[in-house]
Amino acid sequence: MHPMYLHDVEHGQPQGSYAAKIEGMRAAGATIPQIMHLFAYKPDRTDFLAKFTHGVMRGPSPIAPGLRELIAAFTSRRNDCPF
Repeated sequence: MHPMYLHDVEHGQPQGSYAAKIEGMRAAGATIPQIMHLFAYKPDRTDFLAKFTHGVMRGPSPIAPGLRELIAAFTSRRNDCPF
């Protein structure tokens, strides 16, 4: 994965609910999804976005959650963005 253009975001001390997840992934040598860095950089500003996304992907809808995931994965791939 290409590095972000926001060095402080990617290499800063993670905060909030994503901090432990990021630290665990770092300790395991795993690749950390860049969106997790963003959510952990300023959690007071990104918690709403995380809750909104969860609601869109898992909340009530005529479209099953699995199909929503498939649509998101397809869209991400078309945008050259790993999902």
